[in-house]
Amino acid sequence: MHTFLPKKDPIMSYKTESKTLNNISNIASHLPKLLLTNKVQKTILKLNKKDFSVDEIIKQNNIQEINLAMSHISFIAHAYMWGGKNPEPILPEVISEPWVKLSQYLGRPPILSYASYCLDNWYKIDNSEPISLDNVALINNFLGGVDEDWFVTIHVCIEDAASDAIDAAYKLAHLDSKNLDSEFSKELKRIKKSLIKVNSIFSKMPEKCDPYVYYHRVRPYIFGTKDNPDLKDGLIYENQFNNEPQFFRGETGAQSSIIPFLDGALGIYHTNDNLRHYLNEMREYMPPHHREMIEKVEKKSKAKDIIHKSKCLTEIYNQCLEEIRKFRAQHLEYAATYIHKQAQVTSDIGSGGSTVRGTGGTPFMKYLKKHRDETHNQKI
Repeated sequence: MHTFLPKKDPIMSYKTESKTLNNISNIASHLPKLLLTNKVQKTILKLNKKDFSVDEIIKQNNIQEINLAMSHISFIAHAYMWGGKNPEPILPEVISEPWVKLSQYLGRPPILSYASYCLDNWYKIDNSEPISLDNVALINNFLGGVDEDWFVTIHVCIEDAASDAIDAAYKLAHLDSKNLDSEFSKELKRIKKSLIKVNSIFSKMPEKCDPYVYYHRVRPYIFGTKDNPDLKDGLIYENQFNNEPQFFRGETGAQSSIIPFLDGALGIYHTNDNLRHYLNEMREYMPPHHREMIEKVEKKSKAKDIIHKSKCLTEIYNQCLEEIRKFRAQHLEYAATYIHKQAQVTSDIGSGGSTVRGTGGTPFMKYLKKHRDETHNQKI
């Protein structure tokens, strides 16, 4: 089964006995309390520069522990950057050195990305039960609470629900003119069925994630440093990158591999402009093997050309595109409700960041409308 969730469920604690790993785990688990009491920066600044060493687990090539450490340190770093009255332009070496080492090992930038925020940041409450909204909780939080947990666990469950669509799309991309229409139909039906489930889960977002709370309590901690007016000079990773400021995108659902993979398999094309460039840039924040899967399916798939010539496949193909369009339309609706409208509300309790850009630093409303409409327009 092809899926973008990890092959083995994420682990909640380190098996390797290490004082530095205990330090990381302890501070990560206390972030909600440290943020509440304005003690994140003070706590980090008291540490010695080697107190977060991850050398041992990198040496052991233990991917589950490396993913856990990447998630832990990403949360700690973002709490440090965004948890004070003003953004912190310099990240202390105790965080920056292990963060850069982990990012180099994992092949993606040292910033909180979708992989560490969602894919590697969950556990099942009952291991004998499947992934579901009734059985998934988060390993790491910023402030914690129902709204933050629900926002992320919705995405975890979407990734799980999309697994059958991903597997079917992979197989679809490997079919050619020698295959029967029935073989194409079988995979297209699997994609449609899986995406109906995805859209059903996505529709539940408002049930336990309030737009006002999301904008002011969840969103501020997941911003990056690129195209962010609050850190227009970038972020200095102390004693890394020759102490030159770095600019990285923030965490965003655009870093999920689901939709670009389906676009590639189904031949959904987005016109070449700055927004398409942004989508391609998001691949740099994905795990490398996810990027490779997308690139391979884009090169391999001849499905759309073959389906276009077959009258009996166009209906189910268009139904698949309709489910993707619905997903993009729902995303657009949430962007309007959870960000655009909330940006108009004056509040003393926090900041949702830039009012015209998404957490990834993109003019999100224009971007989402464009890709929704392009999906609809490419029905056969």
